[in-house]
Amino acid sequence: MKRDYSKHLRRFHEAKWDEELIFDLSVPGQRGVNVTKPSPQITEEVGDGADDIPPCMRRKTPPFLPEVHQARVNRHYLRLTQEILGNDITPDLGEGTCTIKYSPKVQEHIANTHPNIIDVHPLQDASTIQGILEIYKKTEEMICEISGMDAACCHMGGGAAACFAGASVIRAYHEAKGNTQKDEIITTIFSHPCDAGAPATAGYKVITLMSDPETGMPSLEAFRSALSERTAAIFITNPEDTGIFNPQIKEIVDAAHEAGALCYYDQANVNGIMTITRAKEIGADLIHYNLHKTFSSPHGGMGPGVGALCVREPLKAFLPVPRVEYDGKQYYMDCNCPESIGKVRMFMGNANVILRVYMWIRQLGADGLREAAVCAVLNNQYMMKKVGQIKGVKIFYAEGKRRIEQCRYSWQPLKEDTGFGTVDVTKRLVDFGMQHYWQSHHPWIVPEPFTLEPTESFSKDDLDEFAAILKEISRECYEEPETIRSAPHNAPIHNTLLDEVMDFDKIAVTYRQLRKRMEAGTISKDILGQ
Repeated sequence: MKRDYSKHLRRFHEAKWDEELIFDLSVPGQRGVNVTKPSPQITEEVGDGADDIPPCMRRKTPPFLPEVHQARVNRHYLRLTQEILGNDITPDLGEGTCTIKYSPKVQEHIANTHPNIIDVHPLQDASTIQGILEIYKKTEEMICEISGMDAACCHMGGGAAACFAGASVIRAYHEAKGNTQKDEIITTIFSHPCDAGAPATAGYKVITLMSDPETGMPSLEAFRSALSERTAAIFITNPEDTGIFNPQIKEIVDAAHEAGALCYYDQANVNGIMTITRAKEIGADLIHYNLHKTFSSPHGGMGPGVGALCVREPLKAFLPVPRVEYDGKQYYMDCNCPESIGKVRMFMGNANVILRVYMWIRQLGADGLREAAVCAVLNNQYMMKKVGQIKGVKIFYAEGKRRIEQCRYSWQPLKEDTGFGTVDVTKRLVDFGMQHYWQSHHPWIVPEPFTLEPTESFSKDDLDEFAAILKEISRECYEEPETIRSAPHNAPIHNTLLDEVMDFDKIAVTYRQLRKRMEAGTISKDILGQ
């Protein structure tokens, strides 16, 4: 019988194995694989391999690695997988701005097992990897068609890296034009933090415009007052992280161009407007897509990413190298680009992500991409209606207006009424089998925030269940405060001490660091027994 989530929530309890660290399972002499030593005849003929390693690079002591047999290693990691939640287990629609969506398993199978992907070396001659180069080139062409831009580069490992590459392209462009006075970037408070951080890293001064308390966006007049002959570019995310699409974006871009500035259009939140509106039509000069987000590749701790930088023709010469080109007979990598900003990372980025993106776009086609965007917006409107009615929830800015693909909500009324805020709610959320939701970038402009992004991958049942859980947690905050105060109850780790987790003098991210800090006394040796 179909479950009515308004009456019957899921009864969930996660496994707790109290598993030791893999290093603490080590037994001297145990092996997962016994490596056979080469015979004397082979070593006489070709040596033992160590002779080919320069003396300065040879280890003087064995590596500190756990010695564990195969069965125990397998059991260890299977147990750990039972202590986590992921997008294949639970609807991960709470990761606002991350655009978590289903990645078809045929894509995963090909990307993770096909020998022409997993067995390829990045230093192979281009003539031996024609298929991969073709996928690179055609993926760039497809995202240029979607955006309206003229050229693209998919080397960067994420959106922030693409943003930095974009800032470097802008700097190179203005230097080539002799615009040495242009040393300022304008961005907005609800644009992604990389829209300020990347230009600052590239050497620019950054002006951040605050939002109007009514609309949630800076006004056109605010942009005009900040523009000057020193403005190199504006960096703006649209829709912003509030889910609000700026209807004056064309006028803002035109004003930037009148001041001799470029427009960097951050399209990390493009999922709800994909194929419906294009960056070209609003006048953007360069943009980036998070290919792993919008175009369906596991990410957010579940896999690598690709930040694709797309530019108009006047900026093409400055894109990173090498560039994949086609001469009518074969694909090749072109490094003869004297105005290029150069290489932005080793080799050419994450080929397995680009393969997934290529497959996903080809499977959906133009009509499918548009349908995905429409469904994402529809899901968000439905979710807004349900969550906005929950006691203790408030939606800031543009009251009564639609959001696009996500919405930033606030538990401020709940905090004022009960003392419980967004951190308390997210701890309780895992007791119902849901991953924690994402709150907000820092600093928090919206108080006690949480950001939901129900992409096209999620069904009405998924949305109903998530909303019903939030409603139940709200009720508990008002009527059963101790339940919230002591949460989570059904997770392997109870009531994480966030202050200690964020204390960089105490946390250890490697086993070597853990041992050193235990020896120094900054971490208790009892922690391994907890």
